[in-house]
Amino acid sequence: MKTEIGKDISIAKKFLESGEPVGIPTETVYGLATNALNEDAVLKIFSVKNRPHFDPLIVHVFSIAEIEKYVEAIPAKAKLLFEKFSPGPVTVLLKKKKLIPDLVTSGLDSVAIRIPNHPLTLELLKQLDFPLAAPSANPFGYISPTTAQHVFAQLQNKIPYILDGSATSVGVESTIVGFENNEAIIYRLGGLEIEEIENVIGKVHVELTESSNPKTPGMLKSHYAPSKNLKIREFENSKMEMQTSKIGVIGFDKYIEGIEKKNQILLSAKGDLNEAAKNLFAAMRSLDESDVEEIVAVKFPDEGLGRAINDRLKRASS
Repeated sequence: MKTEIGKDISIAKKFLESGEPVGIPTETVYGLATNALNEDAVLKIFSVKNRPHFDPLIVHVFSIAEIEKYVEAIPAKAKLLFEKFSPGPVTVLLKKKKLIPDLVTSGLDSVAIRIPNHPLTLELLKQLDFPLAAPSANPFGYISPTTAQHVFAQLQNKIPYILDGSATSVGVESTIVGFENNEAIIYRLGGLEIEEIENVIGKVHVELTESSNPKTPGMLKSHYAPSKNLKIREFENSKMEMQTSKIGVIGFDKYIEGIEKKNQILLSAKGDLNEAAKNLFAAMRSLDESDVEEIVAVKFPDEGLGRAINDRLKRASS
């Protein structure tokens, strides 16, 4: 199978309607999308990604009205989140209707659903008469793609088409929120900050899952990982005791003394956590493809999107 990259929504639509998976852009990362209501099509996602069937998928739609077609109900707090932050990097876990296949939810009675914030994908969704199941467009467990070229490098000749929407604007996956007894629970840290959510619906509980049978997508302990060993370290005075050219560094806004600058990638020279999140996966990929033997990441400030960055780094280091 030859893989093409392009900006033609009609080509992507044609492949999706025929049951083929397609790479699509979102504001978070690129997704590997297929018809969420077609089990044969969904199975192709697991095959292409070599993804365990027990890891649930996120369903993408273009409006709150569409969400109502596929879930039993939208609680008041969930509706507030959708109204405030959608389209955007928030996914909500809701009790599904039967037309969502169990394969999509790994047999769970809830579906993770969201409205992605990308003009090409929103227009594509409007032209389809089904929602899209779309995990990140990478082999299972590997670094999530933030450009069409990243998708091509990993999945070429496995999918027919990649819809090119340029580099993603957020760069880490969506925040996943669920509700139990009217209490909001964050199951995955992501592109929407906890503080922003609490400003809208009040206090939330954080319950990050590392189970081999997760409730929500993207929650396995080892995930988003480069092929090279990755460690997280806290540096004192921006120095490293061991001087070696074999170590690559993912830094925040300052270089580490003792490591060649060519082997260091700063995610945000101006110390902006939003910019750092956007650049995280591209930096991991770049160092993984370089000649360094090991990757060291600094620990980021435990605030705002820094929490999501640290969460991704922890999973990448497992």
